[in-house]
Amino acid sequence: MAATTHTVSNQAPPLVGHDVYGGDRALSEGVERHLAAADPELLGAVRQELTDLGRAAGSAQAQEWGAQANENPPKLRTHDRYGNRIDEVEFHPAWHRLLGHAVGAGLTDAWGRPAGHLRRAAGFFLWSQAEAGHGCPISMTHAAVPALRADPSIAAEWEPRLTSHMYEEGLRPAAQKAGVLFGMGMTEKQGGSDVRANTTSAVPLDADGEYLLTGHKWFCSAPMCDGFLVLAQAPGGLTCFLVPRVLEDGTRNVFAIQRLKDKLGNRSNASSEVEFDGTWARRVGEEGRGVRTIIEMVAATRLDCVIGSAALMRQALTQAVHHAEHRSAFGARLIDQPLMRNVLADLALESEAATTLTLRLAAANDAATDQERAFLRLAVPAAKYWVTKRCTPMVAEALECLGGNGYVEESGLPRLLRESPLNSIWEGSGNVQALDVLRALQREPQALNAFLQEVGLARGADHRLDSAIKDLLTDLADLEGIEARARRVVERMALVLQGSLLVRWAPPEVADAFCASRLGGDWGAAFGTLPHSLDLRAVVERARIAG
Repeated sequence: MAATTHTVSNQAPPLVGHDVYGGDRALSEGVERHLAAADPELLGAVRQELTDLGRAAGSAQAQEWGAQANENPPKLRTHDRYGNRIDEVEFHPAWHRLLGHAVGAGLTDAWGRPAGHLRRAAGFFLWSQAEAGHGCPISMTHAAVPALRADPSIAAEWEPRLTSHMYEEGLRPAAQKAGVLFGMGMTEKQGGSDVRANTTSAVPLDADGEYLLTGHKWFCSAPMCDGFLVLAQAPGGLTCFLVPRVLEDGTRNVFAIQRLKDKLGNRSNASSEVEFDGTWARRVGEEGRGVRTIIEMVAATRLDCVIGSAALMRQALTQAVHHAEHRSAFGARLIDQPLMRNVLADLALESEAATTLTLRLAAANDAATDQERAFLRLAVPAAKYWVTKRCTPMVAEALECLGGNGYVEESGLPRLLRESPLNSIWEGSGNVQALDVLRALQREPQALNAFLQEVGLARGADHRLDSAIKDLLTDLADLEGIEARARRVVERMALVLQGSLLVRWAPPEVADAFCASRLGGDWGAAFGTLPHSLDLRAVVERARIAG
């Protein structure tokens, strides 16, 4: 007879075998809302596409791949057994399975498909919840397309490979592969985000756009990729280049990986330092216009930072609600206790606001009108600033909902917590985003007009939102000390935008709670401090896995 101490009770069952798409009301309702407005004939096909991916993301198999890829991080192999330089990165098979599923699901293919950005953003949101680290090369491959279009001949050659739904690992000439992945190398030791301080040199070989590069990239993301977009100083100034890992004749390009970074999180993914020494490259765009050429890639990866953080937030919230549903203390389930319900409702508001904003930005990319492009010019850096900043405290609070169980690696929450600061740093940290918003406000008045028109669509529906919009306009009209106030201004812009979207599209109890807390000021400094008079039970119920 087993000892009673060996009986397991009052523990939440494993959260496996669920549909991550169908179970997320904010996501699924948002996708269908935007599709119904843009291309209703696609509804059925996209619903099935995302349901299949959502079920895969919620499977025990995908969770096992995610754990294996992080428990067995990549290894750098600089030389073969004979002393030949090979500069290869070795990954666990789980990494390749995650990448293969992502590519097969079309997560690098947004630029030519109907509603491509919306369905791709929703898919990236879903599959990031299986494992976040492999999203780095997926994001850069997707984002490289608009930058390569600066040179139509290069785009014609490479775009079909980038948008392929076939994944092939291993280093071979790109022309011999059914699909390729792209990375990026912009930052250097002395410059960081100030990429114009880069010292990597580019010497022309001929008049056809071929160059030899020499320099050291301090952060080169995903060095196992087939090609890279990099910045280097050409005779005409800072310029964008395409660097293939393997040349057309099968020889390895000079791409000396000095080391892999030992990172806080994102451990399944390889980030590296790379030395160029006579490295062959093709110019993309004109000399001296490197930042302008690569900025389209940066804008796309910044949006992926928002999507990735929103996905982490939803994943953490799901774990917290699942635990609270099944765990009892002091005679009642945690989810039924008023104080825990307040915490969960607060987390749910943060998650739904991030998800709703993410889908709005993706839909704007699909519309691609002048008005939407102007809106994105402000909305993307503001969202990148705020959503990625909110990710870490939210994941930490969700972890605490599980108590000591959440602090244990087996729960998966520590991995999410280590991952959570990444998107706020990558593609420009908080200050860079805030300054980018100021630059747009000063130089592109049409961007502010488009932004204000968007938030104004909800004017009159909630007095707290109306008041917040008025305060924002006062902030924007006062240019004194604007740089020092930039974070506060951008935070308010993001909150007003989220409030406008929720007032228009979320259930009344969600919009009411968001406006009361985030815009009305009836909120403390920590999660779980919402006004007790709100309908918090309904907010938490909406956050539960549907079905």
